[in-house]
Amino acid sequence: MDVIYRLQGASVREVRDNIEDPPSYSAVRALIKRLVDKGYLYYKERGLKYVYFPTFDHSKASRSAMNNVVKTFFDNSHFLAANFLLSMKASKLTEEELSELEKLIKQKKKSK
Repeated sequence: MDVIYRLQGASVREVRDNIEDPPSYSAVRALIKRLVDKGYLYYKERGLKYVYFPTFDHSKASRSAMNNVVKTFFDNSHFLAANFLLSMKASKLTEEELSELEKLIKQKKKSK
């Protein structure tokens, strides 16, 4: 999905060519078929090949993926997920990023 979003549509070969240490062509094709069957991708014929496109825009897909991660790994707790992310990368956050996070938290408190 990352490759298809980045390329804004891709054939099986293009997906495979953009994956580090890729699986076989048939394995990529099978995965893409499953994503089409589940409704995450659709395709258009371009000459002799199919080009696959995401069904949802990137931000909607990101939100859905994060909700699944929070539900699966953090007992549906946004607090636990945020705490984990902050502890994981805390040393890499700049002062500016930390200030921005503080502003976002204050805005959330006001909107409640």
